[in-house]
Amino acid sequence: MAGEETERPSSSGPIMGVLGVGVRLVMLVPVIAIQLAAIALIYYGAVETWHFVDGIVFGHGGEADHDHILLLAIEIVDLFLLATVVQVVSLGLYQLYFHQDLQLPPWLKIRTLDDLKSKLVGVVITVMSVYFLGRALTWTEGAGIAYLGAAIALVIVALTYFLSKIDSH
Repeated sequence: MAGEETERPSSSGPIMGVLGVGVRLVMLVPVIAIQLAAIALIYYGAVETWHFVDGIVFGHGGEADHDHILLLAIEIVDLFLLATVVQVVSLGLYQLYFHQDLQLPPWLKIRTLDDLKSKLVGVVITVMSVYFLGRALTWTEGAGIAYLGAAIALVIVALTYFLSKIDSH
């Protein structure tokens, strides 16, 4: 009839509810797996830190020159930064799929996938910079460091451009 509305199936019916729960349950796998990877990296970083301190304080591990000690310290920092990246991704996925109201510092709040991408890209830029610093301190192979620096700089420029596009939305 002319005045009757046709009934549409609801998009939030029981099937969509089950699908939503299913998607969330599936996302538990990457959240837990990525968190385990972060814990493993933190453990590995702690072991490397112990070896570093043991070598310097107790002299186990032979003589180490100043540049080698700096490189080891930077590599340890890089390990913990990488663990931080992995942890932020795990925490971000958890926030996106399960619990957006976690009591976290403002810099760790993730509300959208773009927020997670921004956090990840920002920390990746830091990790790449620390990696380059570690290599530059001990580089002995001539001008090749300039190529490494240029390659890292290009990646950082591309990531910064990517960030600007995310932030403009």
